Amino acid sequence: MLALIKKTVSKPLNNIFISCLLLSVSQSVFAVTSVVTETPIITTPAPQTAIYSQMAIHHPVWARSGMVATQEAVATQIGLDILKQGGNAVDAAVAVGYTLAVTLPRAGNLGGGGFMLVYLADKKQVIAIDYREKAPASASRDMYLDAEGEVVPDLSKFHGLAIGTPGTVMGLEHARKTYGSLSREQLMAPSIKLAAQGIEVTADLANSLTAMQQRLSQWPNTRSIFYKKDGSNYQAGDLLKQTDLAKTLTLISEQGEKGFYQGPVAKAIASSIKEADGVVNEEDLANYNIVEREAIKGTYRGYQVFSMPPPSSGGVHIVQILNMLENYDITTMGHNSAQHIHTLVESMRRAYADRSLHLGDSDFVKVPVKTLISKKYAKQLVTGINPNQATLSKDVQPDANLPYESNQTTHFSIVDKWGNAVTNTYTLNYSYGSGIVAQGTGVLLNNEMDDFSAKPGHANGYGLIGGEANAIAPGKRPLSSMSPTVILKDNALFMVTGTPGGSRIITTTLQVISNVIDYGMNVAEATSATRIHHQWLPDYIRIESGLNADTIKLLEAKGHKLKLQSTMGSTQSIMKKDSGLFGASDPRTPSSLSMGY
Repeated sequence: MLALIKKTVSKPLNNIFISCLLLSVSQSVFAVTSVVTETPIITTPAPQTAIYSQMAIHHPVWARSGMVATQEAVATQIGLDILKQGGNAVDAAVAVGYTLAVTLPRAGNLGGGGFMLVYLADKKQVIAIDYREKAPASASRDMYLDAEGEVVPDLSKFHGLAIGTPGTVMGLEHARKTYGSLSREQLMAPSIKLAAQGIEVTADLANSLTAMQQRLSQWPNTRSIFYKKDGSNYQAGDLLKQTDLAKTLTLISEQGEKGFYQGPVAKAIASSIKEADGVVNEEDLANYNIVEREAIKGTYRGYQVFSMPPPSSGGVHIVQILNMLENYDITTMGHNSAQHIHTLVESMRRAYADRSLHLGDSDFVKVPVKTLISKKYAKQLVTGINPNQATLSKDVQPDANLPYESNQTTHFSIVDKWGNAVTNTYTLNYSYGSGIVAQGTGVLLNNEMDDFSAKPGHANGYGLIGGEANAIAPGKRPLSSMSPTVILKDNALFMVTGTPGGSRIITTTLQVISNVIDYGMNVAEATSATRIHHQWLPDYIRIESGLNADTIKLLEAKGHKLKLQSTMGSTQSIMKKDSGLFGASDPRTPSSLSMGY
């Protein structure tokens, strides 16, 4: 229909005008349930606009040899220094990972876990490293339920029982030993120095500590580090020293992962967790392991898309949604037009419904990955999409309308002079995790157990519904949305990207990818564009400011409910072209920075 309308005019139509025309003829023309029953998959991407086009408002950072994009400026500089010293992308990633534990304590961590994708240019190979936290050996599926079988509020969030066995240190050390080139001491020296000598408190850090003061101050170890002796807040420009953390980092530097998972640090972590009525013990720490997995692989309009497999749901559903979008000529809809957003939302809705039913730790449950990421299944799903009417999600659970959380995770992307790349997302789950610092270690501990299904059908802190596949079991890794992503073109590196953002990680990453491929945006334009999100339940579109008022009205006319809420994500992306590397750090996070050389 859109193509027919366009043929009747001599100049391109305004997107809103097109949407209005579509709406006005909907009763007579769209008396069908689908627009794709016989439509072939569209595999042609939009032409790439010039990187520094005068039509663009936002421009990326350019470099010839190496690029680092992180959520925190000091970490970016340290990663770049490692590249300049001859380190590869993995070396820089390890240095950044430890630095963020000092400079971005709400998300950077030693006491959490995450996922890393490594692209090896010489082998043209993508490796997925799973260092997600694990449930302790004494965990049970009903550990958060009361005598009546109901979920006890906050037990999986702000309590010792919320803590899973952390994986970050082993994940970073495995990456360094397997794919890095520099010594552990060289990579960790900057973070040790920062922790010992202190960091300058930024306005962003001061604000987050102020916002979390009531929750964090209930734990004496935490209060003694992140607040002044008189209980007052640190202000921007103050010096924050983390001497206990410096000692822990030094032990890791000297002993590797044994300095964390065994010995005095492990004893202190286990003791502090026990004191908080948690169950992670020294044996859990000693038995922790990382897993190298086969990355999820899909294709989208001629590009190869690699992302994280289960226990991440990110890779599966990014590819699944892209497969659905490939059935539509997204480009001609116009970016963030009503029809574009409607198509995105209906695709997101179906993917998140599948997430609730099928996704979990593939070491424990059979996840139908092959089906979920197949083009055939995507074609089947889109036949149920009405182009002019919102689909109703299933009845929202009474407890599904939990408030959205802010960005709790952190992501960084790195490309080196050899063309190797790392895209890494890691987390404590909530901001500052459980809020518990292990005595004498400076290590903030996660509250990752909340990412399990405490009870099938019960929403977690992000409003996400989980099922049996994500039920708690000893040694199991909780489901995650973290989606570090590598995109290749003709088997050569094209882009690495990822973001924090809880349940919005999948949709945020997806939109950056689509903005580049479907609309030919440079990576900075793709990053800055207004975002939307839908996750099946609760049944409304979350939007950022910036959408046209008429577009909102057209979406409401289709039956959508919309809510304007805070910004989503903090993408850190790098695009590689023949002319060099182009980095873009999300302007939604004031401390984000891309740098290259």
